[in-house]
Amino acid sequence: MPTIPWTTVATPTTPEVQCMASRLEVNSWLDAPGFLIASLALWRQARRSPGALGIGLKAEMSKGIFWTYSAWEDRAAIYAYAGAEPHKSTVARKRKVMREATFVFFTTPANETPLSWAEISRRIAEQRDASSADHRAGPTTAALEKSSPNDSTRRRPS
Repeated sequence: MPTIPWTTVATPTTPEVQCMASRLEVNSWLDAPGFLIASLALWRQARRSPGALGIGLKAEMSKGIFWTYSAWEDRAAIYAYAGAEPHKSTVARKRKVMREATFVFFTTPANETPLSWAEISRRIAEQRDASSADHRAGPTTAALEKSSPNDSTRRRPS
């Protein structure tokens, strides 16, 4: 299982940092090598992106599951990275091989980064469980509120 350990890019200047974690699952383990190559290119891009503080990547190749965790100065820096090349076109290109993607946004004390992969996994599992419960219950006021533009979590099945 290839893991790129946490790489500190810059020192935080605020007591809290904005974090983003993701669990990305491809349709088949045959899609995993190409997805890993694309992920490494995006990892390099993130390291050079303005506002990036740190980033880690973990790939479970035989399962076709990829995990990312990054810390940023603010959410605007995350969105700037996501909207820039090569991230923007890579996401569009790789979407066809994706089974599921779960994203979690949160703040954490700067002095507690990086969080462990176990903690990242727990946060993502919590979000996936909440999303599954929302889908089983049908559209409710709570589910509709969760899908608001100000939501702190996103889950996208493909």
